[in-house]
Amino acid sequence: MAASELEPLTVSKKSKRTIVAISIPAISGVLLLCIYCAYRIRRNDAEKSKIEDDIETQVDVLELPLFDLSTIIAATNNFFIKNKIGEGGFGPVYKGQLGDGREIAVKRLSRSSGQGTTEFINEVKLIEKLQHRNLVRLLGCCIEGHERMLVYEYMANGSLDSFIFDHNKGKLLKWPQRFHIIFGIARGLLYLHQDSRLRIIHRDLKASNVLLDDMLNPKISDFGIAKAFGGDQTEGNTNRVVGTYGYMAPEYAVQGLFSIKSDVFSFGVLLLEVISGCKNRAIYPATDTNSLVGYAWTLWKEGKVLQLVDSNVRDSCVASDVLRCIHVSLLCVQQCPEDRPTMTSVLRMLESEMELVEPKEPGFFPKKISNGANLLTNQNEMNSNDVLTITSLNGR
Repeated sequence: MAASELEPLTVSKKSKRTIVAISIPAISGVLLLCIYCAYRIRRNDAEKSKIEDDIETQVDVLELPLFDLSTIIAATNNFFIKNKIGEGGFGPVYKGQLGDGREIAVKRLSRSSGQGTTEFINEVKLIEKLQHRNLVRLLGCCIEGHERMLVYEYMANGSLDSFIFDHNKGKLLKWPQRFHIIFGIARGLLYLHQDSRLRIIHRDLKASNVLLDDMLNPKISDFGIAKAFGGDQTEGNTNRVVGTYGYMAPEYAVQGLFSIKSDVFSFGVLLLEVISGCKNRAIYPATDTNSLVGYAWTLWKEGKVLQLVDSNVRDSCVASDVLRCIHVSLLCVQQCPEDRPTMTSVLRMLESEMELVEPKEPGFFPKKISNGANLLTNQNEMNSNDVLTITSLNGR
């Protein structure tokens, strides 16, 4: 054969060798990738199974009643949308009715929630040990398959924020009812700080985490990010700041320092909201802060603090009682934790006519916040109990 006829065969052989040389590594790579993916899937399934076993073990140790998923589905009509009564950082909350006629509230952990198994177990462990008339009662939980649900006693009147921040519903809460709610929250917080078996710092006390029963008795809820201490420990430090912006004490938001006094700060903010019917993070153009705390401080210094009172309760309140409550709230939100009273002192000040010291400047936040700050706010803007990371923020 002529050389010109042999050349195409030579090229064809080289092409085949090239294809083989490329194909073998490629196929091997795909096979290795498939093997790795199968390994990861099996490992993840094993880890999920281990986590589920760990959860069941911890719940069994606590002797907390376990509800079957079928029971919860039947009680909530398969999580019917009309039975949904709220939503927070944990996930949606549904009203339900058990076969024996008891009404329940079911908190269902959402897969997109910022909270997870750790917060679920934390809430179960803490609230299972707590028994007080001003704390919501946990009836049991459900941990079947991927579901993580907490079953609570049902609170007929929902959360406190649905009343005080709604002008029409706010008319239902005259001053005697509001003071009853204030006093009940204070008693519940005192129990957490001092009288329970563990010293507990809630870290997310706010209006949406206070529930009202059919008699308007307040009950503190949502212990997913609460911290428990033993002995005489009263404070701690964390690199992961969680809670709701606007209710956080400055030392906690900036430095991660939390204590019973950071809960006292949150109570002071909540007290002002109950009195005024306004949110702490509303806009107050007459002040140098977008804060109800700053607005209250401005009015206090000008001697016009009664202007703070919600118009719904002005005709039912006694000025001296309201003044005392505002005075106590400003003592609670003082900049330095050492200046703030304990909840024991707060209760004593609320129920007596003892002389009160003059409050110092509060620790409220300025208008401008660092661009690097990642703020996740309360349920009125987003979901509650989100992580808050602040790169530069100084309370006044």
